[in-house]
Amino acid sequence: MTHFTPIEPEAASGKTAELLTQVQKSLGATPNMTKAMAHSPTLLKSYLALFSAVGTGTLSAAVRARLAIATAQLNGCEYCLSSHTYIGASVTKVDAAELESARKGQSADPHVDALLKLSNSIAENAGDIDEADITAALEAGVTESEIGELVANLALNTMTNYFNVMARVDNDWPVVAL
Repeated sequence: MTHFTPIEPEAASGKTAELLTQVQKSLGATPNMTKAMAHSPTLLKSYLALFSAVGTGTLSAAVRARLAIATAQLNGCEYCLSSHTYIGASVTKVDAAELESARKGQSADPHVDALLKLSNSIAENAGDIDEADITAALEAGVTESEIGELVANLALNTMTNYFNVMARVDNDWPVVAL
């Protein structure tokens, strides 16, 4: 059971109503996560800003979905694992084998594989990674710009993972079990 009662958009007022309207415009829906985040306009505004920022980078939506899946698996967030698996399959059209591989931080595409491995290494080591991890990513064609974006995506995904796990947000996506 959730620790945060979702704030329904029609019951919201002031800044909360404005932010939930922005969620609907940005995502085309108002997921339970954002309704729970609405208790803190600062949190919801931060989520929307970072979500918007990473969407303007060079990493494709399909790559970002796989990064989100890998991070959700690491952090034990069934909500994000479910939402990004759904988005990966339905919106970005990533095939099922690649979505499953992303849960293990792997991909058949060497470039995406290098991004996933680096992201997982950063997450597992609180950023204190070996030089070999960066070298391997660079040798696989990952750019320094992409590494910066990867960190931004990791921050976004970790924020939503931690919030959803802590708040026990009710999963409104087709469930993908951890």
